[in-house]
Amino acid sequence: MDVRRGTEREFMFLSLPVLGMFEKSTWIRLPRNVVVGHGVVARVGEAIAETHLGGRPLVVTSPTPREVAGEQVVTQLRERGPNPELVVVEEATFDAVERVLGRVDATGTGYLVGVGGGKAIDITKMAASERKLGFVSVPTAASHDGIVSNRGSVPEGDTRHSVAARPPLAVVADTAVLADAPWRLTTAGCADIISNYTAVRDWQLAHRLQGAPYSEYAGALAEMTAELLVERSADIREGLEESAWVVLKALVSSGVAMSIAGSSRPASGAEHLFSHQLDRLVPGTALHGHQVGVGTILVAYLQDGDGRWPDIRRALNDIGAPTTAGGLGIEADTVVRALATAHEVRDRYTILGDGISEAAAREAASVTGVI
Repeated sequence: MDVRRGTEREFMFLSLPVLGMFEKSTWIRLPRNVVVGHGVVARVGEAIAETHLGGRPLVVTSPTPREVAGEQVVTQLRERGPNPELVVVEEATFDAVERVLGRVDATGTGYLVGVGGGKAIDITKMAASERKLGFVSVPTAASHDGIVSNRGSVPEGDTRHSVAARPPLAVVADTAVLADAPWRLTTAGCADIISNYTAVRDWQLAHRLQGAPYSEYAGALAEMTAELLVERSADIREGLEESAWVVLKALVSSGVAMSIAGSSRPASGAEHLFSHQLDRLVPGTALHGHQVGVGTILVAYLQDGDGRWPDIRRALNDIGAPTTAGGLGIEADTVVRALATAHEVRDRYTILGDGISEAAAREAASVTGVI
């Protein structure tokens, strides 16, 4: 072996001029602890202790979750330190966020704990982010991926705002509690996860055509999560704690994907625009996740014709989520109009582009059996 020549080649390689410094950076916030399993609501205090959160806790919940888990959480925290404050919210509104912020300021809150479904956890998340405090998520229903994500969602009039926020420092999800929640909430959560399939496709399209920033890792994680539920949909059954385990893990993975991406892109594309437009046209008619599920069928058809939409529809049928306008309790013409005008909801590039005709929307809804 010619050591000298090898050294010369190495030296020449190391001496190449530096053409440009790599300056890309990112800041990814993820939960420190994710505790999932049977009876783990009894370990909320332990999970919080490991995060080193201190000061007086403020527990934010809503009426039913208060009975299911909220009082138990308050009791645990009372035994471990300063007497916790409790706020019960009825709806997810900016007024509710302001009310929580008022209690935070008045009581010298050190950290927050959100106990409940979407509204309680989203309100807690936004209040904690506004005051730069840590918070812990204790979901009582597997209804959406907001239990661990860096986004909060609040309706206002005929618009739903998606607000950037810090994700929880810990998530404590009791599968016994989740399995006992109304099944329609779980099916809505499943549909929300399955929509990652079309959301990632839209994200990739925006990257190719509009130069939108894209994270391959976040995209792969989100898509894999959707695939998991599609493949295991026949095993997800009401009342089975193992089903709650599968769904919860998928929700956590989806939320982590959003935190990695720094946006809701891995889990929100044209199917979410469709749902938000339905909220404008017929507010309060159906659950967000169910609307998103139907939107996923429609958008999958628009994205690849005869590709994956039949699998998506089958999976939604398996778990008992709506797959038709009638299943949502919404008129066929309203579904067509929502799909044709969904691009107006926000400035986010998707397969819908600058809008599709009502004729094209009706054809998509008809071919897929949505109407």
